[in-house]
Amino acid sequence: MLREQKVAAVEAYLDGFKKRDFAGVPLAEDVIFGGPLMPNLSGRQTVLGFLNMILPSVKSVTSRQHIVEGDFVATMFDMETVNGTDHVVDWIRVEAGEIKSIHAFYYPQQLRS
Repeated sequence: MLREQKVAAVEAYLDGFKKRDFAGVPLAEDVIFGGPLMPNLSGRQTVLGFLNMILPSVKSVTSRQHIVEGDFVATMFDMETVNGTDHVVDWIRVEAGEIKSIHAFYYPQQLRS
């Protein structure tokens, strides 16, 4: 699978927030979603339920960079929410055009020196 195809799957995920519709996101039936503040969620319908639950708090998403290594895409983006802007890095596994896992790392506050 080409780098561009993996990035396209990740961009479809980010576009789901922008379009306020996750129907076009190529999530695998057995997708796993996890992050530092929550347990892992398993299954397409469960993950879609979670994404749709947080969608009202998301105002916009701005993609910053994608780094592709094998089946993984590290994607950096800013997510403007009703509570401010979160700087996010997601570690996403893409296989055969489908997102198999998303591990979110959140940076809700700027680092201070």
